[in-house]
Amino acid sequence: MDTLLLSAIIGLIAGTIDAIPMLVQKLEKRAIVSAFLQYFFVSIVIVNIDLPHIVWWLQGGFISVALALPVVVLVAAKEKKAIPIILTMAAVLGTFIGVAGHYLK
Repeated sequence: MDTLLLSAIIGLIAGTIDAIPMLVQKLEKRAIVSAFLQYFFVSIVIVNIDLPHIVWWLQGGFISVALALPVVVLVAAKEKKAIPIILTMAAVLGTFIGVAGHYLK
């Protein structure tokens, strides 16, 4: 399977996993779309990058947390309770994306 297609499929799955709890909580639609797009594009980056000196299974979580930091800065102004949730989801989903990308390539 083509790597870009694989990363897009993983991104659709990861974005959906992140969006479902937000839908259940009936959060703002823009926030849900933003989170979905975040993980869709983060998946493409994670699957198609190789960071030197970082073991493969940590790369996904590291990249995902790093790319979530701008969102955390924006959210921190209004909703401090969301910061640990965002960072935890970034670390967990990013790691799963990295592992899935590694084994499915």
